[in-house]
Amino acid sequence: MGRGDRRRRSRRGDGAGDGGPDTSGPVVGVYEIDTGTCELVPDRFTPHGWVLKVNGVESSHVDLDDPRRLDFEYMRWFAALIEPRWPAEHRLRALHLGGGGCSMARYLAAGYPEARQVVVEIDAAMAVLVRGWFDLPRAPRLRLRAGEARAVLESLREDTRDVIIRDVFSGAVTPEPLTTAECTAEAVRVLSPGGVYMVNCGDTRDRGTARRETATMLQAFEHVVVISDPAMLAGRRTGNIVIAGSDVPLGESPDTMRALLRGAVPARMWAGERVRRFASGAPVLRDATTAEGPGTQEGPGGQEGAPAAAEAVTREGTTGRG
Repeated sequence: MGRGDRRRRSRRGDGAGDGGPDTSGPVVGVYEIDTGTCELVPDRFTPHGWVLKVNGVESSHVDLDDPRRLDFEYMRWFAALIEPRWPAEHRLRALHLGGGGCSMARYLAAGYPEARQVVVEIDAAMAVLVRGWFDLPRAPRLRLRAGEARAVLESLREDTRDVIIRDVFSGAVTPEPLTTAECTAEAVRVLSPGGVYMVNCGDTRDRGTARRETATMLQAFEHVVVISDPAMLAGRRTGNIVIAGSDVPLGESPDTMRALLRGAVPARMWAGERVRRFASGAPVLRDATTAEGPGTQEGPGGQEGAPAAAEAVTREGTTGRG
């Protein structure tokens, strides 16, 4: 069926899909959203799997039969840090900055039945569609909140979250206001003792963005780890690097290491002195310098390199702004 035949305009609402206009399930097609268009494509390798593209770029993969399946490797790295830390019966309090298809939120809802999660998505129209397509848990288990990620983070009370996940992209890069020391300080404020702030950083082979983000995390957290596949860590390709910070040690459980080694491409985790060496010489990102100066140099390829980076960097958040 042609693109025009399947396109429909989604309904808006302040609840960003908590009520939801449509629970009929996913339908192949291109849909108008607030930030452009999104496309829903069947996964030809998975009977009830779907790929969500936003403005032509793959944003999320959802398996309707198995919410515990994560196709994007970096999401499995998130899970490898979370699951050994909190048992399944824990009432996990998670904040997702960047929504997309809510793959990570579905995963945690299935593994933590008592979890309370908030997903922040700037595109309210897409949030409504995703709520109808992917059979998401209802509030209070999972709330979809329309808004800019940093503004919502700053509005939250302190000591109210166990996990904060930042997975927000505009094209191939994370909006600069979400990468700074000031934004990271807000995450520290909102986290409870023992909580974890983790970010999906897309970068090119020079790893300059990841080094600056790691330096920024080291200023805020006593314990920081860096996770990716060996080729990415060695600067041989473009891709994703997960950076996580906490006030307590991270990744020390044998279960974390086993999970990182289980992927199609085993991942490595750096901690301690290795992380400090990786960030050595990189500037801390600050609000005052992201508009011009060190904070804007060499994003994933900059404007010219963004299309190439977009092909290799995976993400879930769709936001075109902070």
